[in-house]
Amino acid sequence: MNNFMIKKEQWLKISFVVITLWFIWFANTHFDEYTVRILNNIAIFIILAVSYNLINGVTGQFSLEPNGFVAIGAYVAALLLVSPDAKQYQYAIVDPYPFVLTLHANFVVALLLGGAFAAILAAILSFPVFRVRGDYLAIVTLGFGFIIKILAINHPEVTNGSLGLNDIPEFSNLYWTGGIAIIAVITVLNIINSKFGRAMKAVRDDEDAAIAMGVNTFKAKTLAFCTSAFFEGVGGGLLAALLTSISPDLFDFFFTFQLLIIIVLGGLGSTTGAIIGTVLVMGGSEWMRFLDEPMHLFGYETAAMPGMRMVVFSLILIFIMLFAREGVMGKRELTDILKWRKKGGK
Repeated sequence: MNNFMIKKEQWLKISFVVITLWFIWFANTHFDEYTVRILNNIAIFIILAVSYNLINGVTGQFSLEPNGFVAIGAYVAALLLVSPDAKQYQYAIVDPYPFVLTLHANFVVALLLGGAFAAILAAILSFPVFRVRGDYLAIVTLGFGFIIKILAINHPEVTNGSLGLNDIPEFSNLYWTGGIAIIAVITVLNIINSKFGRAMKAVRDDEDAAIAMGVNTFKAKTLAFCTSAFFEGVGGGLLAALLTSISPDLFDFFFTFQLLIIIVLGGLGSTTGAIIGTVLVMGGSEWMRFLDEPMHLFGYETAAMPGMRMVVFSLILIFIMLFAREGVMGKRELTDILKWRKKGGK
């Protein structure tokens, strides 16, 4: 019976992957450019949300660092993708370092190096960062995000300072963003369901008890931190190749705050919730743009009300959080709900 349930769960996951791949193909060939752009953005934020949820929700470490790692991935990928000739005329503040002009790589290498640089930095930061817990951890990681932004502004020889980098080739399409989102989700779920995932959950539930039971909590937290940083770096590279232009202001604290809203709304600790939260926040805020425009209501034409969509969207978020205190999914995954319903849950 247990083997049957395992096979059923595996087939369920395979079915979701197949349906997602079919949807990516269908959307790329049948939807208009604006809708595809929104779906690209949603796919990138799914990568960022499920990876951020690994450290913040599954491991229970209140980290506020995503904007820093996303910025690293974006700048590394941009420096490798922009051609030497395009770099030559972009650096208006100061001349770039000679090695900057020689940097060039294909899209896959640029994404992997962006993720690798972020993961290496996360491994180095884990030694001082995980010496503290709770609110102190949040303050330390928040400071890291500000440091990355300041470094990007104050080193124009590499990053072109506040002007940022432009003319980045637009490599990101729905096949890339959607495909990597699938890889990120599968990787995170496999980690959560492994012995490392159980160690991460033990750290979240009671770190002192986990230490007493012999769990290497530093190793568990570092693995979650580095895995999260890697996919955030890759997501930053995809974002740079989608926007074709980046600057330090793009990676301020609001970026992290947006991801925090997504994972809390979906349910801390739930990968399925992170996906649902991304669709609700990133998709909903775009699809409600009609509220900002003039409308015909009951025979009357209302004037344009810029910002009304954000008011309505905020009210919807408040309503959801009032009636779902742990988020839409809580700590549950979709497979957990299907099992529960099979046992007679209502």
